[in-house]
This record gives sequence, C-alpha cells and structure tokens, in this order.
Amino acid sequence: MVSHPRLLTCYEARRVLQSRESGDRFVELSLDLGVSREVCRIVDEGLLVGDVVVEWRYLGEIAEDSRGVYVIEDKPRRLCFFADGHFYALAVSGEGHAPTVEVDGIHMHRVKDIYPEEDALQKVRLLGQLRCKKVLDICTGLGYTSIQARRLGACKVVTIEKDRNILALARINPWSRILFEDPSIEVVEADAVEYVEELDVVFDAILHDPPTIKIAGELYSGGFYKSLYRVLKRKGTLVHYVGRPGRGMGAKIYVGVMRRLRAVGFAVSFDRDTECVVAVKV
Repeated sequence: MVSHPRLLTCYEARRVLQSRESGDRFVELSLDLGVSREVCRIVDEGLLVGDVVVEWRYLGEIAEDSRGVYVIEDKPRRLCFFADGHFYALAVSGEGHAPTVEVDGIHMHRVKDIYPEEDALQKVRLLGQLRCKKVLDICTGLGYTSIQARRLGACKVVTIEKDRNILALARINPWSRILFEDPSIEVVEADAVEYVEELDVVFDAILHDPPTIKIAGELYSGGFYKSLYRVLKRKGTLVHYVGRPGRGMGAKIYVGVMRRLRAVGFAVSFDRDTECVVAVKV
C-alpha cells in the first residue's frame, strides 16, 4: 500500500494557532487538503502529528504562506522543486478545494472564479454522455479530468502525460489518488504526439488540455489534430481547451485552432464558459 505524506496549508496552520490562543489541547484538521479530517493534539512545542511535532515557529511561517503546500516533517518542507530546468510547485487554490500545479510560477489550471475540480468537471461534461465510453485524456496534469470522466461513467480512460515531474506531484496530491488506484484509468508517460500517432485504438471521446501554444506548439498543429481525428470514432467529441479568446494573441490562437480542426474534418464550436473548442467528428 502506498504511503501518502500528511500535508499542511495556511488554513490548517491558522486553525492550530487559533486553537492555541483559545487554550485548546486538541484540534480537528485536514492533513490531506480537505479530503478527510482528523483530530490532532496540541502540545507545548507545537502540533503533534503521529510522532512528529510541528513547532510553533514553522506553523507561523506556514500560516503566512497563502499558496504553499507543506509536507509534515520535523522541519516542514514546501512541496516544490527544481527539475529539468523548471520550478514545480503544488499550490493552494482555496480551502477544501483541489490544488493546482505551478510550473515556473504559471498555474496549470483555471483558478480565476473557479476551482480546479470544478473546471475539470465543466470540461468533461462537454464530452456528453460517457456511460460505458472509452476516453482519451491528453496532458494528464494532476488527473482531474480523467477522474471526472470516470465519475461520469467512462469505463476506460487512457491519459497521457509527458512531464514526469507533474506526475511526481500527482502521486503526492491527495486529490489525484484515484488516478493511480483505479484500474480503469491507464496513465501513460509519453510524448502525446508520438503516442497518438502509433495508436490503433478508437475512442468515443477525447479531452485535450495542453499547455500554452508557446510551450507545446506541436499539440496545436494540424498534423496532431489529424491524428486525433483518426483515433476518434464517428460522431465522437473532442474537447480542446484553448483559453479565453479576444485578448491579444489569445484571439489568434483561438481562430487558428478552429481553422485547423475544420481542415481535418471536424465540425467546431466554441464554449465561452470553459474556454474550450468543441469539435465533433463528422
């Protein structure tokens, strides 16, 4: 069985400090980013979690960090690291909500007026009825869209992620556990362009949520769209996140995506609520 580290955010640290001020000796906390709750003991030195004491000075520092997620150790460690020339961090989106992942300070989910798990659900719902359907999810990230697809009835989800560092954070993130525990979800660590090109499986629906075109231009190319068209069944739906059009380069990206999808045979429309192009194979 995989051992999952216990985690602290500013919300729980503040709750502990408030309990100390009130003279309480016990406090109910979530040590897995809101997934569950447990009662912990307050001792003279700080917060007792298992056999680890998180000292008051560290709790004070965590309480001031509105974005950080910390692994509980003798000296709490922020869940972030440099790897392969980039800086990765798991970041708080709101109390009791799924975290996002940041790469070089850029968050990989919509977080303005929406939480990551809600964003994922909205995108997956655009795929239509998924009961007993097979779904291809491109750019796994923390796995929220794959998980929502399963919850909405998909019998099989194949999800592709190129970045091993993102998958490393997903394995620690409590909101991503189902991704690695559900046998109906297959996580593939591979280059999506190369992997899809070699696929000989047909899917009922495809969710494509790539990084920006500046980072991963190949995932916006006509050649890649042609591969997606090939592995999607007739009348199947492709949902492609592109971001909000009408803001500088955003407008050109949006128009170009729709043009290239039409060129390979898709009927396309744009959903402004989710900032996604919805393409149907005709």
